[in-house]
Amino acid sequence: MSGTETLVPYIKEHEKEQPMIIVDTREASASPKIAKGLREQGAEIVMKALPKGDYVLSDLCAVERKTVHDFVYTLTRRYLFEQLFKLKEVYAKPFILIEGYMPIIYKFSRIKPSSVWGAMFALAKQGIAMIYTTSYKETVDFLYTAAKQEQIVEKRIPVVHAVKKTETLAEAQLFFMASLPKIGREKALSILNAYQTPMNALLNSERWAKNIHGLGPKITEKVGQVLHRPYKE
Repeated sequence: MSGTETLVPYIKEHEKEQPMIIVDTREASASPKIAKGLREQGAEIVMKALPKGDYVLSDLCAVERKTVHDFVYTLTRRYLFEQLFKLKEVYAKPFILIEGYMPIIYKFSRIKPSSVWGAMFALAKQGIAMIYTTSYKETVDFLYTAAKQEQIVEKRIPVVHAVKKTETLAEAQLFFMASLPKIGREKALSILNAYQTPMNALLNSERWAKNIHGLGPKITEKVGQVLHRPYKE
């Protein structure tokens, strides 16, 4: 697009055309309302285990979504910047979408608000754009509109890019644990920090709710079902 001040005329011209959004399977499991909302808007949803990012909108744009609580929590871990910089390595226009009420950061006791703003500034300086939404419904609206702009207006197609760097053993362990139902990368890291190895963690899965913050009985019950129930096609 060159010299246009608004996208409304372009989008109105193609109201019947719908975008396709590639959604990470773990993200879809953790936040099913978003995938459902996108389908209700008319988007075609394709589920894949994405190497990086939660939503792929085009060959250029991918989105990593975090709630405000998750974003603040990951600031206490070293991998947040590494995770987003790797996303930037494979997508020219990476986004981090922070969902929730941002002023809540002033009520957190473990981390200073200045640390949150400093992290945001550092990411922005590195070319990682930030989007803020207050609810999953706003997240749905943003993802749908952005995908439509990329695909219908800009004529791009969603493409899953392979990660360039070789996965380390630690990353493979994280990926394995994060693939369990309702776990994700942040909880997987807590589990591995507590139990050291995936095997030890799986053998003690019934204790997760007691020993690890953020893992309630519903999550451990779901993981237990996956681990212990016989496979039925």
